[in-house]
Amino acid sequence: MDTSAVARLDASRRDRTGIPEAIFAEGKSLEQNLALIGALYARTGFALATRIPADQRAAVAAAYPDAAFEPLSGALRRGSLPRTGERVAVVCAGTSDLPVAEEAAFVVDALGHDAVRATDVGVAGIHRLFDALGDIAACRAVIVIAGMEGALPSVVAGLVRAPVIAVPTSVGYGAAFDGIAALLGMLTSCAPGIGVVNIDNGFGAAALAHKIVAR
Repeated sequence: MDTSAVARLDASRRDRTGIPEAIFAEGKSLEQNLALIGALYARTGFALATRIPADQRAAVAAAYPDAAFEPLSGALRRGSLPRTGERVAVVCAGTSDLPVAEEAAFVVDALGHDAVRATDVGVAGIHRLFDALGDIAACRAVIVIAGMEGALPSVVAGLVRAPVIAVPTSVGYGAAFDGIAALLGMLTSCAPGIGVVNIDNGFGAAALAHKIVAR
């Protein structure tokens, strides 16, 4: 397949910005995703794709057995970038938020850093956070993922020196409005030092963490 008919691959993006181009696979056909992953890898020796649709994942994994694959979020990586030794915490409020957290951790790792996970440490049982706080505080950037009312980033930002990147998820009952309640709560946090990315955007959080720790 001629990829120029569907996309203009930006093979020099990593040189310009420090972050390689990633393929947002959602909404693309299987043929398009396979072709774009193959073409990007052929040009740069590295290909990252996110949000591969569930009904395409088996076929993509079979087509590229050399790739690392994250099944919860549908993220894929072919090739590798140099390891930096930098540590980025990925803090997840609840198990239902894991697909977004795993996307963030996978991309952090793909960009060359070490993802330090703390899972199911939401405010409903805040004592669980304190057990992981030492590892979180030792990281240079902290990604905090939460749905419902989105309170966890405020708590974490009040406890650590590192910048906090808040990710609202679309998890929650009706008045959560598919993540809007969490988004607004994070944007109006009283704790300083928080940046907020879009709803369910684990990739964007990892990219921002990379910008912070790779300088």
